[in-house]
Amino acid sequence: MTEDATAGAGPTRRQLGSRALALGGALVTGTAPRGAMADDGGRARPPLRHGTPEEAGLLGHHLDRLVEDFSAFLGPSPRHPWCAGAVLLAGRGSTVALHHPVGHALRYSHYDERTDSGVELPADRRVAMTRDTVFDLASVSKLFTAILAVQQIERGALRPRDRVAAHLPGFAAAGKQDMTIHHLLTHTSGLRSWLALYREPTREGRLRLLCNEAPLSPPGTAYLYSDLNLITLQLVLEKVTGRTLDVLLHEEVTGPLGMRRTRYAPPASWRPGIAATEDCRAPWSGLERGPVRGEVHDENAYALGGVAGHAGVFSDAWDLAVLARTLLDGGAHGRARILRPESVELVFTDVNTAFPGHAHGLGFELHQHWYMGAMATPRTAGHTGFTGTGLVVDPTTDSFLVVLANSVHPVRTWRSGSAPRVAAANALARAVPVRPPRGGAAWFAGTAGSAAATLTLPGLDPHGDGARLECDLWWDTAPDAEAVFLEASADAGATWAPVPFTSVRPGGRATEHPDGSAAGWSGRAWHRVAAGLGAWRGRRVRLRWRYANGGPYAGRGVYATGLRVREGARVLFDEERPGDARRITAAGWTRSRD
Repeated sequence: MTEDATAGAGPTRRQLGSRALALGGALVTGTAPRGAMADDGGRARPPLRHGTPEEAGLLGHHLDRLVEDFSAFLGPSPRHPWCAGAVLLAGRGSTVALHHPVGHALRYSHYDERTDSGVELPADRRVAMTRDTVFDLASVSKLFTAILAVQQIERGALRPRDRVAAHLPGFAAAGKQDMTIHHLLTHTSGLRSWLALYREPTREGRLRLLCNEAPLSPPGTAYLYSDLNLITLQLVLEKVTGRTLDVLLHEEVTGPLGMRRTRYAPPASWRPGIAATEDCRAPWSGLERGPVRGEVHDENAYALGGVAGHAGVFSDAWDLAVLARTLLDGGAHGRARILRPESVELVFTDVNTAFPGHAHGLGFELHQHWYMGAMATPRTAGHTGFTGTGLVVDPTTDSFLVVLANSVHPVRTWRSGSAPRVAAANALARAVPVRPPRGGAAWFAGTAGSAAATLTLPGLDPHGDGARLECDLWWDTAPDAEAVFLEASADAGATWAPVPFTSVRPGGRATEHPDGSAAGWSGRAWHRVAAGLGAWRGRRVRLRWRYANGGPYAGRGVYATGLRVREGARVLFDEERPGDARRITAAGWTRSRD
């Protein structure tokens, strides 16, 4: 089952790293044994552990805000709760600094379609969320299938450019003869988003439907997210390995990593600790099953016996944190290695550069503000699940976020959008400090949509061509939504004109900003900014930084510090002089030490 989303415009792309070989062949030579030991001279990675925000290098008050902001969605959002409950987990490095349950794993006995209401259980029969509650991951399951595929690429059993029909001869029908493993992993196969395989009474009939399905566009020509890609990939994996997907998952990923609460088809003994999903009945569900708890929610995965490449994995927040940490550590956790660093690099590298807005590593989505919020960068990887689940992994800050919610309990029609995921991601992004380059505090523009977020210097009087503004600037903004502008006014603020400037990050080359603006991804580094003011010589001029957000999402924000205007040896303004600092007019900008 797919989850609808509208992503922002395409970000700056990062080409494949020099350590990763061409996608037309195997990533590495040789065969890695199952559950291989990490090749690090016998050293184990630091174990994942609970700790304080300070130990994780995070700001605790923003983690408190994460819980508060998410908990608000347990109420009307706007009419019904976004979810009955959730488990929230956030960490950085080897430290999990937040692991917090909210709401209920089981709240409703069923859904009453006549009144569009959930029939609540008596208080003594409701089940509260706990840290260890297990969830139906829905499409987050796709990440495990992708990892299993990349493992086989490492071992030479698969190549990204292999035609699917080379492994599944019957799949060549209906124009799919040139479809490749790469197309499946990047959702560029052209297959439609979804197909009601469950309507066929037999497994053979379901697979026949898939094999006879024609792509909507020629493979490799368009991006279209599709469950069918991962179902097909499952069939390929089972063919080349001789093992079923659930066995592969246990032997190649969850077993070596010690993820004991992650599996397909959980046993009945797990049911009391599993979050409920939906009261599955027509017309909103394709199958008449009644209230579902402990069995896969997705209709196609259910029809395939609970084991499917696109859905069906159950897990808890801690185990997903282990997976996140494994990726951030280059494919190893403790003494176990499931992927080589070269392979993990392809998870965090956009291979969909031809399809702006749909950045994708091998199997993982990248740079998607619609659920990653301010954590989104060109290398931030993750996925969401229809049941309310989500995982975000940010290698640029070594941080990770797990949001597991039961947002289809009691019915799927109540869930709307990803605002709770975005709120949680924004809070974790803010919890990662942005330290001014010379200590002290910096001006922060915030992330609210407001054209009035301005930071204005007092009137200055440059005499010649040598006057220039200097400062340090840090920005990370959502593509085509936010920007920061340097502007000048020679009529006491009645009109403003752009001021071209240059920016230089440490160890980098100068970048010209001829339109006086900066936006997008800047590497989360401070840049030294310089702007000539010769065009305003002989006139009283006011300068300002203006932040604007015209879209639904925001990045980590904009910071400025060390504002100074000088003309040769003459200093017209210096923020570090107490008298000058008091003359700055800030509207929407605040002083921040984080």
